[in-house]
Amino acid sequence: MILQALYEYYQRRKDELPPNGFELKEIKFIIVIDRDGNFIDLVDTREGKKGRQFLLPKSIGRSGANSWQTTFLLWDHYGYVLGHPKSDDEKSKTMAKKQNEMFRKKIEALPEEVKADTGVKAILSFYDEAQEESVKEHSNWEACAKIPGCNLTFRLDGEETLIPNRNAIVHFQNTVDDSTETSIDEQADAHVTAQCLITGERDLIARLHTATPILNSKSNAKIVAFQKNSGFDSYGKEQAFNAPISRKAEANYTTALRHLTTSPTNRVIIGDDTIIFWSQQRSQEFDLESNFAWYINDAPKDDPDRGIQAVKSLYEAVQFARLPGGSEDRFYVLALSPNAARIAVRFWRTGMIKEFAEHILQHFEDFRIVHGPNEPEHLSLYRILTSTALQFKMENVPPNLAGAVISSIIDATPYPTTLLQQCIRRIRAEQNVTRARAAILKAYFNRFNKIHNPSNKEITMALDPQNVNPGYRLGRLFSVLEKIQEDANPGINATIRDRFYGAASTSPVTVFSQLLKLKNHHLAKLSSQGRKVYFEKLIGEITNALDTFPANLTLNEQALFSIGYYHQRQDFFTRKNTLNDNETSTSTNQEGATQ
Repeated sequence: MILQALYEYYQRRKDELPPNGFELKEIKFIIVIDRDGNFIDLVDTREGKKGRQFLLPKSIGRSGANSWQTTFLLWDHYGYVLGHPKSDDEKSKTMAKKQNEMFRKKIEALPEEVKADTGVKAILSFYDEAQEESVKEHSNWEACAKIPGCNLTFRLDGEETLIPNRNAIVHFQNTVDDSTETSIDEQADAHVTAQCLITGERDLIARLHTATPILNSKSNAKIVAFQKNSGFDSYGKEQAFNAPISRKAEANYTTALRHLTTSPTNRVIIGDDTIIFWSQQRSQEFDLESNFAWYINDAPKDDPDRGIQAVKSLYEAVQFARLPGGSEDRFYVLALSPNAARIAVRFWRTGMIKEFAEHILQHFEDFRIVHGPNEPEHLSLYRILTSTALQFKMENVPPNLAGAVISSIIDATPYPTTLLQQCIRRIRAEQNVTRARAAILKAYFNRFNKIHNPSNKEITMALDPQNVNPGYRLGRLFSVLEKIQEDANPGINATIRDRFYGAASTSPVTVFSQLLKLKNHHLAKLSSQGRKVYFEKLIGEITNALDTFPANLTLNEQALFSIGYYHQRQDFFTRKNTLNDNETSTSTNQEGATQ
């Protein structure tokens, strides 16, 4: 199903994707030569740190002690193209010399009709005339040599087209087969035909599949790799022949996969996971493919409203029934992770665009919670996950958590318990209930109860005075006591939260009696009688539903403690329409509507 969907994606966009035998690669420097092979210029294509992307003959996966024997056609890094070592030691110099010899041999092994091309002849003359040293005398060479493994290719002077893109090379790449990259033993089986599992047509079978590396994987990693061993063979069919995929289908799906895993619009990176997504066909009314990344990632600094616009379009599409729901309007999400020499499929989801959009919208609804006016309206998945991690860094997010959360979003299933546990752990470690952490806890409970305990009361977006859960009430009470301390000691550096939050949220009976006594001392320092009365009434309202202070709070009650604390805290920073007296109104307005 995955390979078929990728194959169909290529068929839909083949006019925009690289042709068979080619891929887009970043080239930072181009060697310009004349038709006699003489060096003319070394052109820097970089804009900032990034070089331009060019269509080039497909790279080939290489690893192991003999990886130097594998080179790319008419382009590669400076070790192959110019024999330049990566360091000054003898071992590196010897290796660079061997790499350069293999690069030249690959060009010399091309068919005569290809070598007759003006560009290819010029490259062969370039090496015959030993022009490599001329390149290293150019003013741009120092910048090129400083870039580890800098890729280079050739262009004829006076032309815009790279030599690897000339017609002779394009035609050659379209006709070359994978037997040129296999061993002698495997070449004997290189022309086997069978019914392709993707297209259903009988055709030549791909013996090896092209490498499709992702972030943090090896350069030769593949999504489809075959073992040649009796344990994996069946009915006398070895390696790829027991799961036949035609060369055409293999070239198409690997090209589509390579494009998607490098596309800025069809890919997001969350931790070690590379998540790609695409539509079966583009909808004119609602383009989920273009917006999906912005439901996960934070908006870029140069366009901070991009995420808001994407979510707004989602709400409007649902509200005005603009979501396509036909059988041809399918959407695909594929999460991949590096795994030794292969690529592991973290998860694979497919369904109607309408279903995906409604589930994503429900996710945003579940995470809605009261917040300050300067904060974004919606939380990205990146911010949600980093809120559960040490130092708010994605590399500290537990393995598999990102994939589990995304699966919950697109399947509309309960959020993983790990998300709740990680959130509580960070709150207790830092004594800090942020907007994102409170939203995580609220969303976890509401999603779980909606599916498993529909009779349970939903946790509201803002303060809920009717919620009598002990954990929630104690969180509110702790927030009130902290607010009294802050008002009594303007500019205080540390509050009761810094010292007592952990104990108050786990073993209330051990600290609340002491905190209530301390509260009387702080109230006495308030100059406003109206504020004193306001706080005493608020404490009475909260404690009326508490018979006693519990000895311990369960994990769920600790989560509700955090939500209650956050709700009450935010309520202090919200303007009141009706207040008990003018003095209280003045005091509250002076606090302002911002946190």
